[in-house]
Amino acid sequence: MKETVASQPIADYGLLADCNSSALADRSGSIDWLCFPRYDSPAVFARILDPDAGHWSIRPDGEFSAERRYLPGTLVIETTFTTATGSVRLLDALAAAEGQRGHDLGYDAPHELLRCVEGIDGSVPMTLELAPRPEYGLIKPLVRMEDGGAHTFGAHPMSARSGVLLEVEDATMRAAFEVGAGDSLGFSLRWSPPESRERLAATPSGRVAERIQDTADAWRSWEAEHDVYDGRHRDLVRLSARVLKGLTFRPTGAIVAAPTTSLPETVGGERNWDYRYAWIRDSSLTIEALYVGACSDEVEEFVSFMTSSAGGRATDGALQIMYGIGGEHDLSERELPHLRGWRDSRPVRVGNGAWDQVQLDVYGELLNSLWLYHERLGDLHPEIQRFVADLADTAARRWHEADSGMWEMRGDPLHHLSSKVLCWTALDRAVKLAPQLGEHARAAEWAAARDEIREAVLERGWSEKRQAYAQSFDSDELDAAQLLMPILGFLPATDERMRSTIEAIARDLTDDGLVLRYRNRHGLNADGLTGEEGTFVICSFWLVTALAQAGEVDRAERLFGELVGYANDLGLLAEEIDTAGGEQLGNFPQAFSHIGLITAAAALDRARGRQVA
Repeated sequence: MKETVASQPIADYGLLADCNSSALADRSGSIDWLCFPRYDSPAVFARILDPDAGHWSIRPDGEFSAERRYLPGTLVIETTFTTATGSVRLLDALAAAEGQRGHDLGYDAPHELLRCVEGIDGSVPMTLELAPRPEYGLIKPLVRMEDGGAHTFGAHPMSARSGVLLEVEDATMRAAFEVGAGDSLGFSLRWSPPESRERLAATPSGRVAERIQDTADAWRSWEAEHDVYDGRHRDLVRLSARVLKGLTFRPTGAIVAAPTTSLPETVGGERNWDYRYAWIRDSSLTIEALYVGACSDEVEEFVSFMTSSAGGRATDGALQIMYGIGGEHDLSERELPHLRGWRDSRPVRVGNGAWDQVQLDVYGELLNSLWLYHERLGDLHPEIQRFVADLADTAARRWHEADSGMWEMRGDPLHHLSSKVLCWTALDRAVKLAPQLGEHARAAEWAAARDEIREAVLERGWSEKRQAYAQSFDSDELDAAQLLMPILGFLPATDERMRSTIEAIARDLTDDGLVLRYRNRHGLNADGLTGEEGTFVICSFWLVTALAQAGEVDRAERLFGELVGYANDLGLLAEEIDTAGGEQLGNFPQAFSHIGLITAAAALDRARGRQVA
């Protein structure tokens, strides 16, 4: 019977990335999401959002079991299928440029998906179905067959190569074939710029295995170049670092929040957003997480991206909360009504309406990243010096304003405490960076403004009713963002009021032990949306970090163990967890969640070190 709803669990998917674009591959050998040539390009395969929106499946014909893993040190997925007649191995990768190594990973990406089937033992009948559907399933392209593969024509031309004979019907290529022990069959799909006079050739079948190995070597060489974390949670942290690296857009230094759009926060709800853009908040936190692995190359490129995107200024609305990965400013949101959405979660959106919101936290997030890396960055370019000073001046001038907050609430602006704390962070870090800012330094003015913000937060941010720092000035609502106060150094976690805040969030802002960002109270909520919030993975990791800093190390370790237990078999985490069934929800994989894992693991190591000392 024909499938009518995209319903496969989000956690069934694994990420493929080339630091330019991404794909999602499921456990049964189907690529159900692929964007060429950029993360934010219209999808070529979008079956994760609609059964008719394109896919590429290679799988055994009949019943099988599947086990998969990332090849060590890579984002190359190895899936082993076992059937009654034998077993085969499927390798999937988005190709790196040939011979590329280390820091160069992601430059000159060929925009090519590589797949290789290898026989292990026995003989396994296989089926292939390749259904390119560019522009999120709107286009059924013209497909022209040729020896060894096919070409598609139209606005999004591609070339395919196949180790077996393909047949085409209704813009879908199919094949049935058998794989025996020792056999190796390669398959490839390569995008070509539509303006190109010559179609770029996909990798011949006989070279696919070699190119996958070369791509694996490129990933391993990137990790080998860096002093990557080697603590108690080594494998989890290193995998998360590779995910974050995979979400960087190498040509510009931008970092996407997630590689997907419209995977919902609530099944059947409207909280479906496009995350394929560079948020200052998410990107800065990514850079801070990569600090654990000493990845200074990425921060230099990100700072350059942000400075150029904002035109070197933070004043007069020049600094947005987010940009396109090429530095684009206008990210106007629209809906794609032809797509059903994952489990009928409509609407499917592209673009993001939050792009023109006011969020005052951005100044602190950027300056905190710069402070972390200031020694490795060395002397700051005069343009960066001016930009840093402008960020601090703007934080000092605007911290009094209400805003949409770091959670991008679409209701009325509030005096969000997290925004005030991050303006304090901006000024605190600017004071520390002042010796590197030359004539642009105004340390005394920034210190005075910093102290003024601190006094206001301590006085107006405290809720006597909650015995906690609240979501906004003169409020009694809780917000998980207040867990950042000790993480950013605003207050130590051992401070009496901070301890009380941590306990209030752990007690009153959790669902089955996992942390919510905030609670929606009535109908159309304070965030301007219907429906409920789910538990937010990074907020739960923030609780781990805060507990560790407060000396509650065993308790923090237990929560950390519970959180990583929700990751899928490849170690990937989405944005939220539905505690009722343990299912992952939201865009996937989510940079925020892997950021939280890295920083929490490092905090636990530091706390254990203090205990030993």
